[in-house]
Amino acid sequence: MSKGIANKSTWLLIMLILVGAVLGSFIGNLADGVPALSWLNFGKAFGLSSPLVLDLAVISITFGLTIHFSIASIIGIVLAILIYRLI
Repeated sequence: MSKGIANKSTWLLIMLILVGAVLGSFIGNLADGVPALSWLNFGKAFGLSSPLVLDLAVISITFGLTIHFSIASIIGIVLAILIYRLI
């Protein structure tokens, strides 16, 4: 059988993308102190700036999510997808 994209695990792709985003963000934070590489940490954060609280008297649920994308994390995601296609 051929080793095509249809035979690959979706979970592997998701894990590689998450690892690529985390490593990219880490590298972007490290590069922030270097003047020539500070552009890697340029990005935008979006989401709920303050958590949303749902109080039902019996139970209280707090919702909150903020996502920060930087140039380095996007590069990490692209590299993760390329590695997935090579496997």
